[in-house]
Amino acid sequence: MDLKLKGKSVLITGASQGIGEGLARAFAEEGCNLHIVARSGERLAALKGELEAAHGVTVTAHALDLTQAGAIEQLVAAAGDADILVNNAGVVPSGSLWDVDEAKWRAGWELKVFGYINLTRAIYPRMKANGGGVIINNIGNGGEVFDPAYVAGTTGNASLMAFTRAMGGHSLDDNIRVV
Repeated sequence: MDLKLKGKSVLITGASQGIGEGLARAFAEEGCNLHIVARSGERLAALKGELEAAHGVTVTAHALDLTQAGAIEQLVAAAGDADILVNNAGVVPSGSLWDVDEAKWRAGWELKVFGYINLTRAIYPRMKANGGGVIINNIGNGGEVFDPAYVAGTTGNASLMAFTRAMGGHSLDDNIRVV
């Protein structure tokens, strides 16, 4: 399928496995140049080699922990201007309110919730200055299907859904789609 994305620059977080890896494969197949981000340098390197060989695109791997101070700024400086940002990194622990203590709750939100917010904050002005772009927030349905056994994730996903809607409501004025 040709989605007319050839040559676009795509930044994908959480790209070393699962949905992020699948998205990297799909965007590479469309001819996009990629910046793939995750903590696992080995997995990223393997994916980089495979995608470059199979699709003739440029893939830059960034082995970073986006919860570390300065990591987002380092990533944005290295990745340059992305046409598409895919916020995908992070996992929030399962459990009830009494199973997930404050430290685990905050640790899960640091990457999943605040990571999406902070990376959007860093990328959005660059997209606006370049005439537009797309920000895709991969959010689980736990934000709409409230599960007391996944209370931290349900709450985080609902927060990200509200964040996405709030940003997307006016981002079209800047030729940026936030979905």
